[in-house]
Amino acid sequence: MKSLFISRPMPADVEAEARKHFDVTMRDSNAPMSQAEMVQALEGYDAILPTLGDQFSAEVFAQTTPRAVMLANFGVGYNHIDVAAAQAKGLIVSNTPGAVTDATADTAMTLMLMSARRAGEAERLVRSGQWEGWHPTQMLGMHLTGKKVGIVGMGRIGQAIARRCHFGFGMTVAYFTRSPKDLEFDATPYDDLHALAAAVDVLVLAVPGGAETRNLIDAAVLGAMQPHAHLVNISRGDVVDEDALIAALQNGTIGGAGLDVYAREPQVPAALVALDNVVLLPHLGTAALDVRTDMGLMALRNLKAVLIDGKDAPNAV
Repeated sequence: MKSLFISRPMPADVEAEARKHFDVTMRDSNAPMSQAEMVQALEGYDAILPTLGDQFSAEVFAQTTPRAVMLANFGVGYNHIDVAAAQAKGLIVSNTPGAVTDATADTAMTLMLMSARRAGEAERLVRSGQWEGWHPTQMLGMHLTGKKVGIVGMGRIGQAIARRCHFGFGMTVAYFTRSPKDLEFDATPYDDLHALAAAVDVLVLAVPGGAETRNLIDAAVLGAMQPHAHLVNISRGDVVDEDALIAALQNGTIGGAGLDVYAREPQVPAALVALDNVVLLPHLGTAALDVRTDMGLMALRNLKAVLIDGKDAPNAV
């Protein structure tokens, strides 16, 4: 039986399925793996099931001649794995697309509504005991229905967000792309990110992480947004220049923001925490039991295909 190292505790159904097919070692810690742990896992097991925060960098791979032949990432994003360095050492890398799409799109809608309607700020008011009752001008936010949404990254998740906005909220959809998509609803492509930012009421980020998108949303993009507009990020934290975002929120350059991801998770800048016009979630994008179970089972299907059936990984990256 092939040996499998799982880097974090998994849902019960995922663990049970893994143990049916592999000799499993599963860490009992939710902290990211250390470099020493990663080297030991690469040398001591046939495969590894890592996840966000487990930084399999070129430096890690340089320290080892791996026994492992595969990294089956738990999650669609894999910018924490240096894929080129892994492949140079003979490892296959896979991820879990599809399983996360709807849950992440739902989280984007949650953030859009919470930010536009000031829901986080309003809940804090109620909990503080200082709410004085309803009146006509209290906690006025932005009505989302019928507004214009701009989506940066029109892949699976971006399209799922767009469908919810178009069909559920009657919003006009625009998106930033190098090549226009063939969509089942009206959506206007933009090839200029600054022009898109200037045109929309809500700008939603759904791009992959990595060097190409790091600080994609900088002071210039934020400065192009309308003063009432909101920024929503469910992609990766470092897609946004956090210092520039803090300044834009403090100065009223934009109306608000909803964030599920941060540049240096789990660290969140104190200046962000202090602001009322930003909603802060703890990376809840796929945090539903059935979704996390589906993600784990998809990772295992990739592992079984390669290690047991001798086939290609269905979701190799």
